[in-house]
Amino acid sequence: MTEEFKLHTIATVRSCYKEKFGIPRQSGLIESAESVIELLSPYNKEDYVRELEGFSHIWVIFIFHEHLNRDVKPTIRPPRLGGNKRIGVFASRSPFRPNPVGISVVKLNKIVSSKNKILLHISGADLLDGTPVIDIKPYVKYADSPENTFSSYADSAPEEKLKVKFSDASKAFISEVKAQYPDLEKLINETISQDPRPAYVTDSDKTYGLCLYDFNIKWKVFNGIAEVLQIVVI
Repeated sequence: MTEEFKLHTIATVRSCYKEKFGIPRQSGLIESAESVIELLSPYNKEDYVRELEGFSHIWVIFIFHEHLNRDVKPTIRPPRLGGNKRIGVFASRSPFRPNPVGISVVKLNKIVSSKNKILLHISGADLLDGTPVIDIKPYVKYADSPENTFSSYADSAPEEKLKVKFSDASKAFISEVKAQYPDLEKLINETISQDPRPAYVTDSDKTYGLCLYDFNIKWKVFNGIAEVLQIVVI
């Protein structure tokens, strides 16, 4: 018998990632990716987060809200395997799931409470701006990081795939906004170095656009080097 359960959105994510392209494929890969989780009423009370600041990291359980009503298939092609091998969806963290639920462990930097707002400032997230959060749990080291584990094809963090360089124009723009976005260069570097392009793509003359905050980062790849050509305000 199939049961259905009603879930409540308890919070919304405000992220530097405004579109799916460019989001890291796992949490923790890009430390400079800072986000804010804003608790929604009636959960925007200090009692809900009492003692949470005593934990360095939290689990965020969320909805893949841009993958709703998609067809579910039993197998997927994970980018980690070059997009060439099919594995079972339950052996992956793909958003194409029977239930569009994701989990991410992120660093909890601080909790800010003011004027009926509870804001959880986090870093290392792989979350799209506007992501609905359905639960938050503390990361418990002894339980969540057991010894003698193994992780098949994802047993270690991916290496940087691209070297990143910046054009004079992009460097000048970063310098202009440095006061408001002090880690923008680092964020761009870390995001593009993971190569967010589909796994089957090779070097070409194509120019890509990557949305971070309110900026469109234009870049292209040649001989394994990604050059940031221009940064444009959206």
